[in-house]
Amino acid sequence: MHTQEGSLLENWHDYEVDSRREIVSLLRAIGEKNQLIRMLVRGEADVCVTSILDVDPDTNSMYFDCSIEADQNRRILEAKRLSFETTLDKIRILFSTEAARATTYQGGPALLVEIPPTLIRLQRREYYRMATPVSNPVRTTIPIPPELGGGSAIVPLADISCGGIAILDNKLMLGDTIGNKYPDCRLDLPDIGMVTTGLRIRNSMELTLLNNKTNRRLGCEFIDISRGNLALVQRYITKLERERNARIAGLS
Repeated sequence: MHTQEGSLLENWHDYEVDSRREIVSLLRAIGEKNQLIRMLVRGEADVCVTSILDVDPDTNSMYFDCSIEADQNRRILEAKRLSFETTLDKIRILFSTEAARATTYQGGPALLVEIPPTLIRLQRREYYRMATPVSNPVRTTIPIPPELGGGSAIVPLADISCGGIAILDNKLMLGDTIGNKYPDCRLDLPDIGMVTTGLRIRNSMELTLLNNKTNRRLGCEFIDISRGNLALVQRYITKLERERNARIAGLS
């Protein structure tokens, strides 16, 4: 990545993917979902909307749709480097390749490039939540203030991000007041470790289960979380993502 794009991506180095298996899995998922891709030929001034036709790791090749404009195809083939932007599951993905070559795919014209050695996920994790596995639930211990009875509640997570969590208050112990704060909560992240943080309720949703019992889903944001604890949360999210990508690729 170069120039302004390069300086942007340097700020996102934590989200660089360099596992070839993971890169192939992500690119194939983009192709299978027919996600539109912006190909930047000469920056924002020359953009082609394309899609991935096939990813072939055996030949280290990717096939793309050609542009509908002959002049733009000529510029694409003349370019020494191409940049690509797309999204997958609301995550923005960027990568770049060396020059493209003209080829055919299933009898039609296509562009051929090498599979990129790395790609970037511009994943603003405050807005991206990863569902936590039902089979291995994350236990969260929340101290109950005296006005709500004292003691502590142990509740399962519904999802997690680097901005906060959603919890299931099965016994309706925490109240549903927006803005309520709970300091010194503990999240026991499997295979990662214990995270201590404050929580503030941002939203509340009443759920009726099949047995007509009531459950409550509370969306909470982290408050006063340390950098070290946030790093553990990020490691856990990355672990969940890798496990999901492996399932998608049929590797587990």
